Amino acid sequence: MRVLGVDGCRRGWIGVALDPGGPVRGYFAEDIAALTALAGPVDVVAVDMPIGLPDAGVRQADVLARRAVGRRWLSVFLTPSRAALEAGDHASAVAVNRRLTGQGVSRQAYALREKVLQVDRWVRGCPSRVVEVHPEVSFARLAGAALPWSKTTWAGMSQRRALLEGAGIVVPADLGAAGAAAAVDDVLDAAVAAWTARRVAAGLAVPLPDPPEVFGDGLPCAIWS
Repeated sequence: MRVLGVDGCRRGWIGVALDPGGPVRGYFAEDIAALTALAGPVDVVAVDMPIGLPDAGVRQADVLARRAVGRRWLSVFLTPSRAALEAGDHASAVAVNRRLTGQGVSRQAYALREKVLQVDRWVRGCPSRVVEVHPEVSFARLAGAALPWSKTTWAGMSQRRALLEGAGIVVPADLGAAGAAAAVDDVLDAAVAAWTARRVAAGLAVPLPDPPEVFGDGLPCAIWS
């Protein structure tokens, strides 16, 4: 089974592909559809971006993911409602989301709206199986416990890299355009997303919640690890 882990980065998207018996490969593109086309055929794509946008209320996937990552809970944004993400500016998004969910929308979450809506359009036509992941949830599953250090610290980066290598995922120093475009934590997040994609392909991954929720868009909503 060939799988792809995908994470958003400042300039677009980075993908890490795992080929059975082959090297770890990195890909970069400004658009997720272009990224997956560049990576070629895969059985499973695991994406660090919400899939399944709520009509109202809070996604159980986000609530359960926050519990799973312990002190890293702030890394899990509460996904705004679809109507809030489609609002034209942050102030409007906050007003809409408060009405529909009782929650505001952080500037960080609203800043992801273009990528979230891009995935929402792309996922419906992707020929591969696509699942949502959150890297901190995946790393917690890989480690057997929530990680103690932030991914932006030296200790956190070193621990995450060691966990990946222990799982047989050795990211090469030269990732070409992907390595030049993405930050260190983007690469590690895409790599652990690929680890989860491999678990999905093997039937070993666990969804939060189980079974997934389904909103008005009809997309199964769960964070897999």
